[in-house]
Amino acid sequence: MKIQLKFFASVREALGVADETVTLPESIVTVGDVRGWLRARGGMWAETLAEGRALRMACNHVMTDPRTRITEGCEVAFFPPVTGG
Repeated sequence: MKIQLKFFASVREALGVADETVTLPESIVTVGDVRGWLRARGGMWAETLAEGRALRMACNHVMTDPRTRITEGCEVAFFPPVTGG
């Protein structure tokens, strides 16, 4: 499955990337799975997206929780709890 990833504010700054398109393994089916898959990249990815770290997620521009299922071509975004304009 191919999806679009977006990273905002301090998450974008820490990872050094604003967006990317990825092809996911079949085992990745939820927003939480995406987060875990990205953490497995290690380094700043593991630190920035760590479990327990305050982080908001959205799927197709709707705030979501880790259990939300993803679909082909969807957009998953990660950002800190408070962002500025």
